[in-house]
Amino acid sequence: MNLKTVATIMLLSAVPPFRPSSDVHAEYVKVPSGRDTITAYLAYPERQERAPAVVVIHEIFGMSDFIRQTTEQLAKDGFVAIAPDLLSRRGGTPPSPDSARKLIAGLDPDTVTRDLDATVAYVRGVKAVRPDRIGVIGFCWGGGQSFRYATNNPSLRGFVVCYGPGPEALAVARIRARGLGVYAENDARIDAGLPGVDAAIRTYRKSYRYTVYPGVGHGFLRTRERPEVADSAWRDVVRFLGESLEH
Repeated sequence: MNLKTVATIMLLSAVPPFRPSSDVHAEYVKVPSGRDTITAYLAYPERQERAPAVVVIHEIFGMSDFIRQTTEQLAKDGFVAIAPDLLSRRGGTPPSPDSARKLIAGLDPDTVTRDLDATVAYVRGVKAVRPDRIGVIGFCWGGGQSFRYATNNPSLRGFVVCYGPGPEALAVARIRARGLGVYAENDARIDAGLPGVDAAIRTYRKSYRYTVYPGVGHGFLRTRERPEVADSAWRDVVRFLGESLEH
């Protein structure tokens, strides 16, 4: 067993076994995407009026307990949330994290965009959703995809990047949504790209603010190595989504 495998097992073991929450309604749905169908996890808040929707983009591990729990947490926070399994075309997320990583590494970026477009179209058709109030959030690999998707979908109202890389500078010019970045102090690989993100945001005068949270590493919202920092970051995320999507 190599160090990478050990690190992966330690990371996954930090998440308790998934048990659907009893105070939100959540279900699996089938989302048409071209000639194919992708699976998504959909969670509803308990509220009288229609809600904004948030698309949740998973990590390089694919659909996981953490992503399902996050989708339900967003519902508790007042949003309709939907998490597509972007490995659906490959048979769905496999049990092995290493296998999931390999499959995700082979995904075609344009196909990912089509599947995210299909997810947005699906959730817009949900009666409980305000169709003009759609945002996206992604984690790790999904954080980079969230940033990338904001360059490809001008109808988004907000996007959140959780420790993911930025897109190429020229693509930033296409962004119309407001953005929020969540980064970790002990994450040199991702943080090394922040000066380039800053430069592109300034050049094209886009709205993207971010925080580098102290004393934590990559994936800290999942691992909760410092719960108080993770909780603070999540409050910032929910506040931003409320400001961007509710009004």
